This record gives sequence, C-alpha cells and structure tokens, in this order.
Amino acid sequence: MIKNIISPLWMFAFIAVLAFSYNARSETELSPYHTPKKVETDKTQVERIYDRAALDGVVDFQLFKDAYIAYSQTPEKKKPLLTIIDYSKPSTDKRFYVIDLAKKALMYNTYVSHGVNSGAKQATAFSNAINSRKTSLGTFVTDTTYYGSNGYSLRLDGLSRGVNDNARDRYIVVHGADYANESFIKKNGYLGRSWGCPALPEALSKEIIDTIKGGSVIYASS
Repeated sequence: MIKNIISPLWMFAFIAVLAFSYNARSETELSPYHTPKKVETDKTQVERIYDRAALDGVVDFQLFKDAYIAYSQTPEKKKPLLTIIDYSKPSTDKRFYVIDLAKKALMYNTYVSHGVNSGAKQATAFSNAINSRKTSLGTFVTDTTYYGSNGYSLRLDGLSRGVNDNARDRYIVVHGADYANESFIKKNGYLGRSWGCPALPEALSKEIIDTIKGGSVIYASS
C-alpha cells in the first residue's frame, strides 16, 4: 500500500521539476523580451557626454576621460565647463576645446599657442619654472579677468602640484594674440608662440575668456 502511494508522488514531483526547468529555460533563452541581469547596457557618464557632444574624431576619448576625471576631482570649479588643450597635436591644428558638460555640447574649437621654449611647430618640452618660457601641463581653474600688456586676459590658478602651481607667479594667463591665427600659420608653417601662455586668436579670445572665466576647469595634456 505504501509503495503504491509513493510511486505516484514521485512521478508528480518529477513532472513538476521538468516543467519548472522548461519554463526557466524558455524565459531565459526563448523570450525575446528577456535581458540577462549581468549584461550592463548603460553607457558611463563620460561616454554619454562624449557621444552627445559629437567629440569622436575631434577629441581623443582617453584624453577626454582624463580631463573629465580631473574636472570631477576639482572642488574649486564653479561652472559645468571643461576646456581641454591637446598639446600632443601640432600648433597648426585646432587643439583648444571648450565643452559644456551640462548641455553636452562642444562650444569652441580653435587654435592655441604654446611657449617659445616648448618647441616650434610641436610642443615637446614643458615646465613649471619661472622664466622658462615653456608651457605648463595639468589642471587649472580660471579666475578673474584684467587688461594688461597682452590686452584682455584671464588669470589661471595651477592645481597640479609641482607641474603648474607656479602659474600665478609666472603670469600664465589666457589672452588673445595676433600671432595665434591661421594667417600666421600660412605664412610661417606654424602658430606663433608665447612666453608660456595659452594664447588664442584675437577674434575669439574675449568671447572665450568671458565664457570660461570665474571657476571653470582647464586641462592641458601632451
């Protein structure tokens, strides 16, 4: 009697296990609406900004990522603006980029000079030393504007210790220059050079300075 009862129960349990296995397999393998939980499809914030701002082919992705990390780690920032200077490119390229991180848009892309002692067409030497007349790399934050010997200028504070923290003492500022334009390149084969300042074309310098002044981040790399 006991044997007869156990056999149907065993058979019922076996059928239930088979049915559960089939349903589980159907849900994971056959359902077109199933997405495995382990597959991460969301892009990172860096990738989303990079794609939305259409920076592919304009700014190197790794450079943008490094610059974004530097921006994120800068407590002094007051604006969602990130300026990138790519000194790995020759001065004949437009290597100065201003990106609005909030709107995910490239605002400016133009020429920028490097220091006279950093190289001719290509910047190969960089320094934090006073009177070196070389370009400094690293993270900067913009401050206030003033009119000086180079016209309308923007003060910078270097935040990378031992790399650009002499920026104030060196008077490294953003300013316009008549040698930082395409006509100079056509005549000389390279952009004019500064004493270490990131000089911009005069036609754009005031507009750019007024945009990035007052606490935005500049990241310069080679």
